[in-house]
Amino acid sequence: MIFSKKQLFTIAVMVLATSIACNNFPYSKTNQFYKKHTKQLAKLIKEDPSMQTVNQLPKAADWVGTTNFDLRKPNFVVIHHTAQNACEQTLKTFTLERTKVSAHYVICKDGTIHHMLNDYMRAWHGGISKWGNNTDLNSSSIGIELDNNGFEPFDSAQINSLLLLLAQLKETYKIPDANFIGHADIAPKRKVDPNIQFPWVVLAQKGYGVWFEPNVNYTLPESMSIPYALAMVGYDIKDTTAAILAFKRHFRTDSTAVITDNDKSVLYQLIQNKLSH
Repeated sequence: MIFSKKQLFTIAVMVLATSIACNNFPYSKTNQFYKKHTKQLAKLIKEDPSMQTVNQLPKAADWVGTTNFDLRKPNFVVIHHTAQNACEQTLKTFTLERTKVSAHYVICKDGTIHHMLNDYMRAWHGGISKWGNNTDLNSSSIGIELDNNGFEPFDSAQINSLLLLLAQLKETYKIPDANFIGHADIAPKRKVDPNIQFPWVVLAQKGYGVWFEPNVNYTLPESMSIPYALAMVGYDIKDTTAAILAFKRHFRTDSTAVITDNDKSVLYQLIQNKLSH
């Protein structure tokens, strides 16, 4: 096929425009870093386990590999707000090595979902954290960041996308209802996200988290202290006031540190729900 000068010029312009567009993509270098790092990790996974054993150990002469294994899977979902002013700002934060922070997903206000890390990988989103006996939530959870400065309501498009994502994660990894929690739940001394305006009750109605309304028929025994009850739910009670505030923000949409009879009723029901599963 022979092209005219005009057609050749048009093709050249299109090729140049495509090249410029690719070069202008701000995350091309960080995407290359991602691919390189995952290849390095994949190499470690494929390595013969006998090669990982310290030489001083009394190793068998021949390596026998098990036939029964798969990848580690997440068992928790931890929801955050970004505490930043735009989705693009968070993407930038998560692609700078010096920040040492990341998440599996970032959901923008308009509902756009950025899947930044393979679900089987360990993101750096929880920091120093504790939930029940679990002291390394990063290793057992998926982190989801919602574009929100921490003082504003959550956009309906954003919550709709979150619900779609949670449905997929729950089905794929068989995550229990009660294991959809917030960053403040696992780090009450340091964090308040996803903030008091987050619609936990909406999520719980769909099976992502649990929610109870106060009920006069259910309350804590007088012999059970508030710190003990909070610990039964999962909270770290090294700082009792912080634990109370985290509980109240999540389960009572309240930012005070005073425990009322209604709060005790909800605490009791949370404990009973945990003991029954």
